[in-house]
Amino acid sequence: MKILVLRFSSIGDIVLTTPVLRILKTQLDDVKLHFATKEKFANILASNPYLDQIHRLGTSEAELIQELKIEKFDLIIDLHNNLRTWLIQKKLGVKTYRFDKLNIKKWLFTNFKIDLLPNIHIVDRYLASIAPLGVKGDALGLDFFIPEHDEVQNNWLPETHQNGYIALVIGATYHTKRLPLKRLIELCDRINQPIILLGGPEDSGLGEQIQDFFMEKSTQNLSEDDIEFKLGKKALIFNACGKFNLNQSASLIKKARYVFTHDTGLMHIAAAFKKHIYSIWGNTTPKFGMYPYRTSFVVFENNQLQCRPCSKIGFEKCPKNHFKCMNDLVFDFYLPNN
Repeated sequence: MKILVLRFSSIGDIVLTTPVLRILKTQLDDVKLHFATKEKFANILASNPYLDQIHRLGTSEAELIQELKIEKFDLIIDLHNNLRTWLIQKKLGVKTYRFDKLNIKKWLFTNFKIDLLPNIHIVDRYLASIAPLGVKGDALGLDFFIPEHDEVQNNWLPETHQNGYIALVIGATYHTKRLPLKRLIELCDRINQPIILLGGPEDSGLGEQIQDFFMEKSTQNLSEDDIEFKLGKKALIFNACGKFNLNQSASLIKKARYVFTHDTGLMHIAAAFKKHIYSIWGNTTPKFGMYPYRTSFVVFENNQLQCRPCSKIGFEKCPKNHFKCMNDLVFDFYLPNN
């Protein structure tokens, strides 16, 4: 049987499909498993041993459809379930299993705070969509495979971080999923251990601000309150944002003692490595079913707000202009200094 799995974006969503790939490949006989995704996300699955082929969507959807037609698939598993994937199914004319995105229930929750969402992780909803094939969940969690050349060596890190560190993911796609600068500084101070900041090139400037703050560089641009707040701040910060590719960032997460992260793709990569995760939630909520899967985790969220959640994905700014979901968030945790 030749099966095509569809999921075009993004990092975290693709990582969340990996149990489906493993289960299809290991529980069905003689399966050829293909995956279609956007070109920029293909490397996430490039080293996955359960896949036989990856099809990349570049600038031409028509070219991708023509490529897929040649394969003559027996079955499509649609884990994206949007207009694009519906059109692909129609063009290929192949039997399709798709998962329920629960869009109406999410809309009711974000707009009217009517919570009809099931207490089921999205991965388990993915697995429910392929249950007619006679496969079952295997409780092994998520997968993420790092090619050997991208495994970060200890001597690539500053000496201050070679004997262990905490990973802090400061990036996220939308601003309302990210802690503001001052709250990130407070969190780093609260952690009070060597910290590696993780994010993409777009997060490197924010990482530099955090690193500079703890290196006691110029206070020229700080208010009196900020200068007072700065006294005694001694966290050891290494800003890795933009310095490593995704696989290398994943390697840093795999080696970390603990991982602090926003609701973002690296959170799910951390779950794949069974890290203990401190997950930070702003305008979104774990109730959407995308909390860390099959690993230990702590949730930081502000449940005292009537306006939250305000979106299933995020905004560029707080619709209420107060951003209390992040500004009033309480960091209550204890980390052993091991």
